[in-house]
Amino acid sequence: MFALALDGKWHHPGSTLLAVEDLGAPASYLTLGEGADAYASDGKLLGEVQHVLAAPDEDIFDGIVIDVSRLPGGLRFVDASQVSEIYERGVVLSLDSQQAEHLPEPSENPGELEVTGVESVDRSDLSEKLRRAWEVLSGKGP
Repeated sequence: MFALALDGKWHHPGSTLLAVEDLGAPASYLTLGEGADAYASDGKLLGEVQHVLAAPDEDIFDGIVIDVSRLPGGLRFVDASQVSEIYERGVVLSLDSQQAEHLPEPSENPGELEVTGVESVDRSDLSEKLRRAWEVLSGKGP
């Protein structure tokens, strides 16, 4: 949970200094909605949540797709293991802003994915999640 410090900024106990908006109370992926702010662990606003990838009936959270640009081509996949905290109005990733620059784009053929080291999931598992993200974005999936 973030706490307001004397300097007027929001801080997360035990992490680097974060100057982010009030994200509200801790929440679940089940309540996370499109348009929520997505922050890097160093406090930089990365973009907005576009999709939550999950199978709620099975209580499986795969990750999120964020839009890091107002222009086309800004969609990036964030694996569930890279989502540090979820709040009512935003998420904080476990990646800093430099690492977040290497997040993969959802793609129709994730077999062409190059894993850069910031991903902490199995390559085949990540490929499947990227394929599912592409299906959701292209209207072919749930």
